[in-house]
Order: sequence, then structure tokens, then C-alpha cells
Amino acid sequence: MTYLINSASDFAHEAVQGFAAANPQYVTAVHGGVVRSTETPKGQPALVIGGGSGHYPAFAGWVGPGMGHGAPCGNIFSSPSASQVYSVAKSAENGGGVVMGFGNYAGDVLHFGAAAEKLRAEGIDVRIIKVSDDIASNSLEDHRDRRGIAGDLPVFKIAGAAIEAGADIEDAERVAWKANDATRSFGLAFDGCTLPGAEEPLFHVEEGTMGVGLGIHGEPGVKDLPMGTASQVADLLFDGIAEEIPESHRSGGRVAVLLNGLGTVKYEELFVVYGRLAERLEGSGLTPVQPEVGEFVTSLDMAGLSLTLVFLDEELESHWTAPVDTPAYRRGDFSGLTPLKEIPARAELFTPGEESVPAAQQESEKLAADLQGVLELFEGVIAEHEAELGRIDAIAGDGDHGQGMALGSRGAVEAGRRALERGAGARTLLVHAGTAWAESAGGTSGALWGAALTAAGRALSDDSAADDPAKMQALLNAVDAVRRLGGAEPGDKTMIDAAVPFSQALEARFGESQDLAAAVTSAAVEAQQAAEKTADLTARLGRSRVLGEKSLGTPDPGAISFSLLMEALGQRLGQKS
Repeated sequence: MTYLINSASDFAHEAVQGFAAANPQYVTAVHGGVVRSTETPKGQPALVIGGGSGHYPAFAGWVGPGMGHGAPCGNIFSSPSASQVYSVAKSAENGGGVVMGFGNYAGDVLHFGAAAEKLRAEGIDVRIIKVSDDIASNSLEDHRDRRGIAGDLPVFKIAGAAIEAGADIEDAERVAWKANDATRSFGLAFDGCTLPGAEEPLFHVEEGTMGVGLGIHGEPGVKDLPMGTASQVADLLFDGIAEEIPESHRSGGRVAVLLNGLGTVKYEELFVVYGRLAERLEGSGLTPVQPEVGEFVTSLDMAGLSLTLVFLDEELESHWTAPVDTPAYRRGDFSGLTPLKEIPARAELFTPGEESVPAAQQESEKLAADLQGVLELFEGVIAEHEAELGRIDAIAGDGDHGQGMALGSRGAVEAGRRALERGAGARTLLVHAGTAWAESAGGTSGALWGAALTAAGRALSDDSAADDPAKMQALLNAVDAVRRLGGAEPGDKTMIDAAVPFSQALEARFGESQDLAAAVTSAAVEAQQAAEKTADLTARLGRSRVLGEKSLGTPDPGAISFSLLMEALGQRLGQKS
């Protein structure tokens, strides 16, 4: 359990503040996390790595030369919000773009993705790396759809070293994915972890057994086995990964090795396990390169451990062995790194609420005012249907869709109004509104609608008016962002079941008529019909998937709310034309 807390709700934030105070030569606290206290070299990609708190030294402990430039830190086992990710990335970026790295979890995918949409709308190049090393969470064929666990460390270490060696954002992304695809991890637990302020662990493992295939957010293992000796545990972990040794290493090869303690298993125990692993590696012709044994990606006080192997080639090995200097991870010949005292101190930090509003041309200001009217229209439509959307959602979900949409649209209207008062153009207004929608609503729908507005803004400009093709592209961008970030496809019973038919019909109708109002109106009819047909589907994504059969006969609330808003938009455009 966690003994030393002031308040459970403030624990994660206070931990970050204390960490920054203890390591001022390395990091500075910003909204949502930490960044290097030294300046990111001009034109160098910024590696922003993060996730929920409770995993120290991941992720804040890895910020420094040779590794991360910043780390967004969410609440315990929870993704940082899009605004936290954006804040850290905005402070760390210095003209070279941003490489975002995180474990492949739904919340992280959505919120890092939403922050990326906002940065891209500002003209910043962003690449996303989702670490997916956990062999227990999916098949080999779907390696990139697995969870990210202790493989975070070697993937981010290798990517950071590539950047330190001069890689641009294109090459840094390539190297990071290459490292991810070469990384395999397997873990087990002897008991669960206890959240700060809680009296009981998130789960228990029966005495005399061990949970195999655990996650790092308090998820239990995928199966239970009788408790083994240290050597038996080593064999179990090694044999699990050995099934996926690539052809290049079947007859021997070089590997990075990480034996990771999850919080309670101590170093001496890990060394006993590693002794057996060293024998198994040698017997398989695998040569460990700078093996690491200790606590690297923890799960509060979980009693467990994991093994990670990275199947190296010459390029990956050079970056794995390169020097690194961070608060929690230091090794190598530091003569290959510029001393911290010789790097200029960071001159500027991003502060939420103090974003500048770019000067806008009069034509774009007029469009921004019109877009503000659309946001206010959306707020009114959602208020009218809030109760019914909640009722639909409660049948197989948690019943909060109506409330979330109401909070999100209200926040977007308020942010849009403030942006207008400061002279915002069309692009800036949508970016501000998207950020506010995500922050005000929270949850999946908040992140998706926030990203949709932000992506729509990318098709517009603060410097000129927008013609109908640009406005149509804004709508297409919005749907594309929802599809990319949410990972849903038609048939999954989500908003996408209405949004994709809408975008397809919009593009086809506009191509035929060049009449935006008529095209949106026609496409909205397609969206409405598609939304109603979701009643015939069972949910395959989101919380509703657990009660998939129960959702039969009821349409998806996200698809319904989307169709309602597009219908209202079509009517507004028709009246104006």
C-alpha cells in the first residue's frame, strides 16, 4: 500500500512537483508533467514520452540527454489529458517537430492523438509511436495492437539516442517503430497493487499461485499457474518470448535484456532470476548486450516482474548502447553527450490560458463568427436531446453520453466566444473550441469531438476566407480524425457508423453539384439512416462491448448525436444560402 500521502486525488500531481524540485538540473515542471530544464536544440525533434503515474521511473525519470525531452504525467494509471500532453509538447518543441511515445492503451491513444491534432493544426509535425511489446495481450500477427509494458524503456531509449545522434523526425520515427517491432515482453504477478488511499489491492492472486500475462495498470494476469521457483519463473518468461524469436536470431544473435521489477520484488530476487536467464540465453545462442536488472516500469507496489528482449541489429544496438543521462537512468560514456551545464537553460514554457491568438484577416474573422454560430447551434441541439442520449447510452453503456456532449459543446462555445473577443480567425477558433470540448467533456467522446474540431481547423486559415471546397475538406478532416484516433470501423457500433456514410455521401454529392448546403443536407440524411441501423448491431468497441448483446435493438448514442448535429448543420447552411 501507499503510506505517505496528503490527498489521494492530489497524489500524482504532488509527486511530479516533488520530483521536479528534487531534479532541477534535469527537469522543470509544466502543466501536466515535466520538460527538460535545458533548451531543446533548435531543429531537433522533441521526444515526448508519457502515460499514467504510478510507474516510476517511467516516464518522468527518463527525461534528459539521450532520451526524453518531456513527459506528460496523468493521474495514477490514467492517461494524461490532451491539454496536458499538448502543454508538455508545446514547451519541449523547438522547430524539429514532436515524436510522441506511449504504451498502446485506449486512453493514451485518444488523448495523445487529440493533442497531436492540435499541434498539427498549428503547423507542427507530429509522429506517434505506440509501444506494443506485451506478448500476452495479442497475437504475433497483431503485434502492433498489443499493450505496451516494460518495452517502453528500450523503445524510448533507442529513439532518444537516434535523435541525440542527429536523426530528423522522419528517421526518428522509423527507428522507434523498428525498435518496437523488435521488442517482446512477458510478465507475471504474485499479488496486485493498491492505489493511493485505498485499503485493498486492485486484485489478489491466490496463495501458492501466480498470475501470468499481467498488465501494468493493475490488470490481473490472463491465467493463473502454481507458484514456481526462481528458475522456473525464469524459464516460464524466457520460453514465452522464445516462441517469437525472429528468424534472424534463431541460430543466435545479440539482444537487449531487461528484467523489470514491478514494485515489490526486490533486486536480490531479480538477480537470482537473471542467473537462470543468463543460462537460457547462452543455451539459445543469444548474447545479452548491456543487460538491465532492476525497477524500470513499476506498477506502484505490485508484486511481480517482467522480462523484455529486444532482438538487435547493428543500428538498434548502437542506439541501445549510446550514453544516456536522466534522473533515473544513466549509463555510458558521457563524453558523447554535451554536459548539462553547457546547455542553455530553457527560456520559455507554455502556460495554458496564455496562448497567443494569431492576427487574422477580416474575411477569416467573419468565418470565425459564423463557426461560432455553428458551435452555439450544436450546444442547443445537444441540450434538447441530452436526456434521450443519456437514456440510450444507459442501456448498454454508462449513461453519460448526453451529459458529456452537453458539457463538451458548452465548453467549446465558451472557448470560441473568448477566442472571438481576442480577434481569432477560423482556424484558431476551431482549435481553441476543440481543446475546450475535450477538456470539458472528458472521456472518449470528448477526446474524439475535440480532435474533430481541431482537425477541421487544419483545412481553414486565419489569413483568408474559405471557399466551399475548403469547408467540405474541414468536415472530411473531422471524420478522418475520429476514425484514426478512435480506431473504429463501420460495423463496430460507434459514431463512425454514421460519420463514414456522411463523409462518403458529402464528397460524392459535392462533387456532383458543387453546392455545399445541398451536399451536407443530403449527407446528413445518410448519417441519420445509418445511425438508426446501428440498432441491428452489437457493440464491438468501447464499454458497450462488454454488454454487446444487450445493445441489440438500441441505436448507438454517438452515431445518433452525430447525425443530429449534421442534420442541424445542413439546415443552417440551407437557410444561409
